Amino acid sequence: MDTGTHIVMGIALGGLAMADPVVASHPATWTAVMTGTIIGSQIPDIDTVLKLRDNAVYIRHHRGITHSVPAVLSWPILLAGAIYLIFPEANLLHLWLWTFLAVFLHVFVDIFNSYGTQALRPFSNHWVALGVINTFDPIIFGAHVVALMIWAFGADPVWTMGILYIILFFYYVSRFALQAAIKQAIRNTIPGTKDVFVAPTMRYFQWRIAADTDRHHFVGQAYGRSINIYDKFLKKPMPENDLIQTAMKDKNLDAFVSFSPLYRWEINQYGEIYEVRLIDLRYRSNDYYPFVAVAHLDEDHNILNSYTGWIFSEDKLRKKLDFSHN
Repeated sequence: MDTGTHIVMGIALGGLAMADPVVASHPATWTAVMTGTIIGSQIPDIDTVLKLRDNAVYIRHHRGITHSVPAVLSWPILLAGAIYLIFPEANLLHLWLWTFLAVFLHVFVDIFNSYGTQALRPFSNHWVALGVINTFDPIIFGAHVVALMIWAFGADPVWTMGILYIILFFYYVSRFALQAAIKQAIRNTIPGTKDVFVAPTMRYFQWRIAADTDRHHFVGQAYGRSINIYDKFLKKPMPENDLIQTAMKDKNLDAFVSFSPLYRWEINQYGEIYEVRLIDLRYRSNDYYPFVAVAHLDEDHNILNSYTGWIFSEDKLRKKLDFSHN
């Protein structure tokens, strides 16, 4: 989820903590717990600093080790210990418990995005992505804001947050039901469909779709069970030559492949420069596929420059690569 949603979830969890008699009866403990739930709801995303290094490192590692089983167990201990130094009169056990719930909830809700997490590390490096909730879901965010406002006007926080999470439970169930209906509609629309990717958007009924058959990639959009196919690409096996082998070893293309399960490739030549481009088919925006990996190589197959990330125009991509096509 996005930062704003994680923040309001942390505050809401701090309100729900009033259901704990130890927290409710001890102001210092409640203050410490609220601090722990807010920070705990954010701390797994500390790996966002990897963007300062480069996109390849960020793409490969974001929501990786910081969302893993060891991290989920370690963050609450570290945070509770640090907060306890500031609030030594707080109950340490209950501070740790609610901080743990905040960290766990962060990782748990991220699983429902199409990006997913490596939440099963070190047992598995597989990306767990259920793909039913957009990274920013206005209904989830808005429901939390409304609940927090009701609390601010004097309502009981335990009942308020309890009702909030009951409502959101059924909201999640509805998202799974709609996703399943869309997947079935895709299989009915595209005979021979093998792999189906369905990704949510900020609109409840509108979803991005991509599907594979033996011969083609299909990309489109679903609105409820109504399927619209926008693009159809012939599937081509990637050549096994020196150009491709060199390009695929580049850190940016390698990071892209580790993240994207559904992409197509292109090879173009501009004078003495070869361009190898990988295009993620899961994301289509205004007739453009913005998530790409590109490498430029010379005639001797030396990599000149490369990039991976979100680019919404060719001009911006050329600036990123510091290379102008003639």
